[in-house]
Amino acid sequence: MKTDRELQRDVMDELAFDPSVSAENIGVSVKDSIVVLSGTVPSYVEKTAAEKATFRVAGVKGVAEEIEVRVPSMNQRSDQEIAKAAADAMEWNATVPSTVTISVEKGKIILRGAVEWEYQRSAASLAVRYLKGVTGIVNHINVQNHPEPRDIKEKIEKALLRTAAEEAKNINVKIMGGKVTLTGKVHSHAEIEDAKYAAWAVPGVDSVETNLSIIIA
Repeated sequence: MKTDRELQRDVMDELAFDPSVSAENIGVSVKDSIVVLSGTVPSYVEKTAAEKATFRVAGVKGVAEEIEVRVPSMNQRSDQEIAKAAADAMEWNATVPSTVTISVEKGKIILRGAVEWEYQRSAASLAVRYLKGVTGIVNHINVQNHPEPRDIKEKIEKALLRTAAEEAKNINVKIMGGKVTLTGKVHSHAEIEDAKYAAWAVPGVDSVETNLSIIIA
């Protein structure tokens, strides 16, 4: 098991290694295998890239992301310009339904509305992530679909077994209405994301809470 100091060094090395991240302005601290990222980056894309790079490091249990986006003057856009660009991006995205609405506050895009599937909710965020001037994205889109809860549980458990039979044995699925709660232990953040994806892919799921912990060897 890595010490916090070793984990800090590995995270800093991974951030420096990733060409999509301006690592020189990012601070890294670690306590009990939880990484805190601080500092500044010039775009929202780099902010999310830094978080993803950190989760790639073996031994990281969680990430507290406190990075601030400071957009360079050449890339700054008014809220009206960002809203127009975001609306155009989603209009041309076949995955995002017209039920999604946009508002912008000081460069932060706020998404609202209702969709039938989680992949549509995620696609809306992805469609506007790379726009110039964006400082953050808040996704308030709801997923609406409600078949029988018992059917949801069965489909999720089968999906977990299909994608990762061994890991699925350590994951418990609890259903309350359309809310899914996943508990248990996995070996990596990637396995957590896979479990979340399996849950969201089932019709009727409108929220997923992951209380999965990572086993540190």
